[in-house]
Amino acid sequence: MNKYVKYTLIGLLVLAVLWATAYFIKKNSTPAQLFETSTLTKENIVNKVVVTGKVVPEDEINIKPQISGIIEKIYLEEGVHVKAGDLIAKIKVVPNEQSLNQARGRVKNAEINLKNITTEYNRNKTLFDKGVISSQDFNGLQLQFDQANQELQNSQADYQIIRKGSAGGAASANTNIRATVTGTILEIPVEEGYQVIETNNFNEGTTIATIADMSKMIFEGEVDEAEVDKLKVGMPLKIALGAMEDSNFDADLRFVAPKGTEVDGAVQFKIEGDLKVSEDTYIRAGYSANASIVIEQKDSVLAIKEALLQFEKDSEQPYVEIEIGENEYEKRELELGVSDGINVEVLSGVTDKDKIKIWNEVAKVEKGPKRN
Repeated sequence: MNKYVKYTLIGLLVLAVLWATAYFIKKNSTPAQLFETSTLTKENIVNKVVVTGKVVPEDEINIKPQISGIIEKIYLEEGVHVKAGDLIAKIKVVPNEQSLNQARGRVKNAEINLKNITTEYNRNKTLFDKGVISSQDFNGLQLQFDQANQELQNSQADYQIIRKGSAGGAASANTNIRATVTGTILEIPVEEGYQVIETNNFNEGTTIATIADMSKMIFEGEVDEAEVDKLKVGMPLKIALGAMEDSNFDADLRFVAPKGTEVDGAVQFKIEGDLKVSEDTYIRAGYSANASIVIEQKDSVLAIKEALLQFEKDSEQPYVEIEIGENEYEKRELELGVSDGINVEVLSGVTDKDKIKIWNEVAKVEKGPKRN
């Protein structure tokens, strides 16, 4: 190989080394991208409130006895459909011994008193018929005789009520427990042999059965105070039942409580909704349910992920940073609209062409261990 060719090859090799060195120097001198970027997207945004609760009958009627005693017989079972007047149970009256003895003594006293007055009445009536005594004197005796008769009747009636539960010969009017409305028996919390107490001004009495019309169901739930002001009577609800998968029912908001109750430190407001159920659908009372209430909805609007937002410490004004150059960003304040908790509508501040800074820094590639 002559010297010219040799020097030419050496020169080319040197140029290649210099070019490679310059390339790597330039590449290493270019700053790496520190943050990834994102852009606005078109989304369908639905702002809704989800309320947990249960489905219950609109009206539940508690059947209570009119007299105290012991359950002698239960004729029906839970879940049976009844009509008003159907016999549910029968009570056996167990009178209080002291009250019974007092009533019996009152009857005896009334009989003794009537016997004495009758003797006096008959003697004076004979004298009155003969004109020996005046009508004024006889009228006073007649009043005493009538009052004694009435007292005996009253004491006998009270005695029968205490002993049998009724003043008549049969006590069926009070001891037979009948349905007062048409519906389904939800619960019979007593059994045969249970002692029950009558309802009165001082005691609610023992519930023998609970009856409800299962064709009229409502949703009951509680909503947080932060959401209650957004609700209006008449709003549509979507009800999902935990026991009936893939089944959604429509309802209308019918009631929002004017007063809240504190539960675990948070104020909750009761709401109710009329459930729309077809005749061929059977819903049991007490099913757990979730109600979705749409507050606001917008379709195909420019939106941003809420995770990309930053907020000013003093004013809570939302903002993002827009890429304006290589690793250079500019702050832009935003005007936001409806949100679903994940995406939020952007009304102004950025466009769909702007590259929005993602605040998580790009992870650096770690170098492998050096070899000896």
